[in-house]
Amino acid sequence: MSPQSRRLAGILLIVLPTVMYGGVSLLLFLYNDPQYMQNPLRQNLFRAGHAHAGVLLILSLVVLRYVDEANLSDKWKNIARNFIPLAAILMPAGFFFSVLKPTAIAPNAFIYLTYVGAVILAIGVLTLGIGLIKKR
Repeated sequence: MSPQSRRLAGILLIVLPTVMYGGVSLLLFLYNDPQYMQNPLRQNLFRAGHAHAGVLLILSLVVLRYVDEANLSDKWKNIARNFIPLAAILMPAGFFFSVLKPTAIAPNAFIYLTYVGAVILAIGVLTLGIGLIKKR
């Protein structure tokens, strides 16, 4: 594993407890915040944000095992290595920040971060996929 991948893996593992904290926060909302239970939109977007954060963080760690094996230039390896964790930040941020107010009845403009994150995720995984199937 390259030093860049190893360093990023360390950072991601250090960040992982924040996703765990988010899960505990959702549980506390379920039990202690009646406003949270009265807003299905907020419940669904918070749940989606938490799920995307966890899944994309784990995907980011898995990708690091492959990126150094890909037939890509250093620039494209950096794109594959960094875009997936970036999506793991942008997509959940869009879900969470779009309904911060307990009384929100529609997502605000922060929801567009989820779309930006999805595009960045697609670029990262497509880049890596092409690099892995490309002949040396």
